[in-house]
Amino acid sequence: MGLFGQSKKSDPKELVREWQTKLRKESRQLDRQILGIQREEEKIKRSLKDAAKKGDKDVCRILAKEVVRSRKAIGKIHSAKAQIKSVEYSMNQQLATLRLSGSLQKSAEVMKSMQDLVKVSDVAASMRELSKEMMKAGLIEEMVDDAFESIDDQEELEEEAQEEVDKILWELTAGKLGEAPDAVRDTLPVPPKQKVAAAASAAIESDSDEEDVTKMQERLEALRS
Repeated sequence: MGLFGQSKKSDPKELVREWQTKLRKESRQLDRQILGIQREEEKIKRSLKDAAKKGDKDVCRILAKEVVRSRKAIGKIHSAKAQIKSVEYSMNQQLATLRLSGSLQKSAEVMKSMQDLVKVSDVAASMRELSKEMMKAGLIEEMVDDAFESIDDQEELEEEAQEEVDKILWELTAGKLGEAPDAVRDTLPVPPKQKVAAAASAAIESDSDEEDVTKMQERLEALRS
């Protein structure tokens, strides 16, 4: 029996109210997921600033991509929440219809929203179970699974990551990014007095930095999946 499974035939009103409860639960879970991603993003942004100060171009780009991916993930979750809210609203309409007709009415709007929701990895499993229950109850038609959307457009990701690095450098140089030409594209700015010290400590810090970046990437990937 799935998350939304029923052990016996239920009254339509009970079904609708149960679906509403489960939808609200999923929405709250998505809120918690957004907060978790945002917390990790703040940590990555701090590390990105530290890497920019050290002039570590490669680490900056890796971290900037993670910031972009996090924001895209949050955007998708917000879209999923909007779809869930749309289904909840339709459930209210179904309750009003039930009072008059005593039966559920097929809804193209609910079907469209559910088709979109089963493509969202964060809620795909639970929404698929809910869709099956809605089909059994006659609320929606049988759905055909579509392929998932491609995860990242690499060129767009690179461009947005570059913009994020530019933004951090703008903050670090107090709006004087022009005084450090090609800082982002070639070598990130390192104050002259720090160059010798940075070179001496680079070998020592390299392994530790890479390990920290990897751990951050793993935590974010776990939150996004």
